[in-house]
Amino acid sequence: MSRYVLDTDILTLYAQGHPAIVRRVGAEPAGEVAITVLTVEEQLSGWYTQVRRAKRPESLARAYYELARSVQFLGRLPILFYTEDAIGRYEQLRKQRIRIGRTDLRIAATVLEHQASLVTRNLHDFGTVPGLHVEDWSK
Repeated sequence: MSRYVLDTDILTLYAQGHPAIVRRVGAEPAGEVAITVLTVEEQLSGWYTQVRRAKRPESLARAYYELARSVQFLGRLPILFYTEDAIGRYEQLRKQRIRIGRTDLRIAATVLEHQASLVTRNLHDFGTVPGLHVEDWSK
């Protein structure tokens, strides 16, 4: 089971080679750092949008290139599913009127269901989720 789950922002910094995050991910044993399928959705939907909006051949080629690179990169990390239990946990959290975005709350629910820690720079918002352990590896 993964101990740490990277949120979308931290994953983006990791992909860009952020030194502190790369160092910390590299220090963890294989399989201990994961992402959620919700983060996969966020990462890929941005490139899908770029593909659909591309007007010029070079823009289309670049969008497809980045989409393929993202798929390859994402495939290196374990992906935690958004299960029925996680959906139930999300609904419980939503009823508590926690004031963070829907996708972030779904990520939090998934991390809680997997009894992991969330790695994020957004300590303020994710810190409002009861029982969620958060860490910032970007410093």
